[in-house]
Amino acid sequence: MSDIEVQVPTTFDPFAEANAEDSGAGAKDYVHIRIQQRNGRKSLTTVQGLKKEFSYNKILKDLKKEFCCNGTVVQDPELGQVIQLQGDQRKNVSTFLVQAGIVKKDNIKIHGF
Repeated sequence: MSDIEVQVPTTFDPFAEANAEDSGAGAKDYVHIRIQQRNGRKSLTTVQGLKKEFSYNKILKDLKKEFCCNGTVVQDPELGQVIQLQGDQRKNVSTFLVQAGIVKKDNIKIHGF
């Protein structure tokens, strides 16, 4: 019996990586781009985690003009300021933020289905 190693299956936590990054002091500052489903086929894209020194309203204005959609900046007590855009704009927003030099490609996390 000593020759065989017993492996006990453990549960997989899909959010363990995100929780570990949030709690660590040396964690990278990621920009999270998420999609939320509204009613029917309507959806909402949220951008959170941008640095405080950027003007959220100017970024929002450029995003709205570039992608022909409406949007707003929402103040959240936990997350701070969050940019909301109409429609599924995840890929568009990520490429825009990289090309504008606001965020590096390695620091963007895209969430959603």
